[in-house]
Amino acid sequence: MQIKNKEDILHEGELEAQRRFCARQPWNDANLSAMIQDQIAPSWARFLESQPFFFIATSNNCGQCDCSFRGREFNVSGQPYPLLKVLGPKTIVFPDYSGNNLYNSLGNILVNPHIGMLFVDFQTRSRARVNGAAEIIEDKNAYAELWPLALRYVRVTVEQAYPNCKARIPRMTMAPLTDEFFDE
Repeated sequence: MQIKNKEDILHEGELEAQRRFCARQPWNDANLSAMIQDQIAPSWARFLESQPFFFIATSNNCGQCDCSFRGREFNVSGQPYPLLKVLGPKTIVFPDYSGNNLYNSLGNILVNPHIGMLFVDFQTRSRARVNGAAEIIEDKNAYAELWPLALRYVRVTVEQAYPNCKARIPRMTMAPLTDEFFDE
């Protein structure tokens, strides 16, 4: 399903910012509808699943924000487990591993399910965003075949999925992992 018009996806502040600051013509309904989807296409699913990391943004019930890095876990042979899995056009799931025990992201999700996910491929200078509603899956066995080391999982229902331009993304290459990585 495509989003029909700007008011379906842009909130009051975004529309006002376009009126105030946009030196060129703001997005029209047709262009915006063609770019921003409410589901993930198969080609996008492959892109998202191929990434080694992504960032998530969450906020608490007062709107105080947090941004976190999510990366892959590795097995004892040094092979990466999947970063995430696109279960269908409207559903993504990713594992939650042990961290600093502050539970910033999970705590926010418990009181406010809104989540933003940002994927940046520095090698190809590609960028994608997914916004949606997150829920915590506490059953450690729910996706254990994909992520045997995960403590729980986060399932995201996709509300918006769209690419971003390459502007200002530096071209970078991934450095090979060393034994130092696994000693940390």
